[in-house]
Order: sequence, then C-alpha cells, then structure tokens
Amino acid sequence: MTDLTGAVVALTGSGSGLGLGLAQYFRTLGAKLALLDISPEKVVALQHAFGDDTLVMRGDVRDIDALQAFRDAAVAKFGGIDCLVGAQGIFDGNRPISELPVEKIPAAFNEVMHINVLGYILSAVVFREELAKRNGSITLTASSNASYCADGGGLLYTASKHSVLGVVRQLAFEFAPDIRVNAVSPCGIADSDLRGPGALGLEGESQQDIPKDSFMAMIRKVTLLDHLPTGAEYGPAYALLADPRQRILTGEIIMADQGLANRPIISVR
Repeated sequence: MTDLTGAVVALTGSGSGLGLGLAQYFRTLGAKLALLDISPEKVVALQHAFGDDTLVMRGDVRDIDALQAFRDAAVAKFGGIDCLVGAQGIFDGNRPISELPVEKIPAAFNEVMHINVLGYILSAVVFREELAKRNGSITLTASSNASYCADGGGLLYTASKHSVLGVVRQLAFEFAPDIRVNAVSPCGIADSDLRGPGALGLEGESQQDIPKDSFMAMIRKVTLLDHLPTGAEYGPAYALLADPRQRILTGEIIMADQGLANRPIISVR
C-alpha cells in the first residue's frame, strides 16, 4: 500500500468531486495537505472538514499571484512541498462547436483552456523550485475519453484534455531528473460538481444535475465494470504517482477508465 506519511501534498481544485475525494484519501495515507479552491463556500467547508492541521486557501489557478501565495503559505506551514496534484477542471456542457455562437467561441475557448491547461502549466512553474528541492512529483488530471478520442465532451473540452497529455510529457522532459510529472485519466466521477464556462452562460450547470440513473446508464454502456467511482476511489492511482518513494515513472498517464478503452465494438453486453 502506498504510504504518504509526512509527505506534503499541494492540491488544486480540492473543493468537491475528484479533488475533495483525493484530499480525503491522501489524508488516510498520512499526507500533510495544502488545499486550494476558487469557491469561497467550498473553502469554508474544507476548513471545517479538515481542521487546523491542513492549509486551506482560496485562489484561482489562472492567477500567478494566488499560486505564489499558496506555495509560500504551504512552505511556511510545512517546511516544503513533496507533491503537486492538479484536480481543477471545467466542462463545456458537451456542446457541439457548430451550435455555439461564433462570437462566443474565443472567450469560451480561453476560459476552458486557461483552467484546464494553463492552470496546470502555471502551477507547475510556480511550484517547480520547491518540488525540485525534494525530488518531488507533479500529478495532473487528463480524461479517459476526452484526452484520447472524440465525444468525451464538446470540442473545447476535448481540445483541452488532449492538451494535458502534451503538457505532462513535455514537463516530464523539461523537469527531469529533479521532478517526476505524470497524470491520471479518470472516467466518470460520482458527485462531480464540474461546471461549464461563464462565457457560454453555463456556470450554473453542474454534472451533479444529471439524474443518477441516466448517468449510470451511460457508464454501463461505455465501460465494463458497471460502477461510477467516487473521487476517493481514484486516490490509489494518484497516490502511486505522487509517492515520493516512487522513482520509476515519469511522463506516464494512468488510464483509470473502468474498461472504457476495452469496450465492446460488436458484441452487446
């Protein structure tokens, strides 16, 4: 079993869904946590749930000053940082590009790409020096379908998740040998609060709004395990890559897809 006892994990996008589940799981492994989220309400909830032993801050991953303040606060509280885990994300409502007003596409593109891609790049650069001091790790979040094929979202989301693969591989190359850079590609996530871009007026839409029965019917159709994992259930994959003792994996992406890539093409299940 992976043991993160004493390891300092900085986690962005930690207020709900995947990020919250990862924070909960890392805590069971003994990690010291620094948590960042953009939502004031979620930050308050995190403070109540995790207590004074955990650093909880509000910040936007697109804001360099906010990321630097988060890094500095983590170092001040814990003395250093071993792992950076990126779990923030934004969806595009699965809207086909042909249905979007053309004048709204540039702003929507910027919003999705800046959160899903630029936020990871900025976080990696801001945390690089501290992570290098401890031969640390960066673990980002791709997507089991949208990073590899079509129809895992709309064009904007799919483009952003394809981009994450390139970010992981290039960062692994540039940051070697001091920092390992990897990613996990989750499939569906139970209780995800993933939302759409404000540029399209979708900021009020959440994946939590999808009826559970409908979501499960989709999961059964495209995966093999008939299970919709919680954020915490993805924890072992992230923990394996984040573990400071793990010195063999970099530039790798774990497909945590419940058999999605091995789904039936001809046979009916």
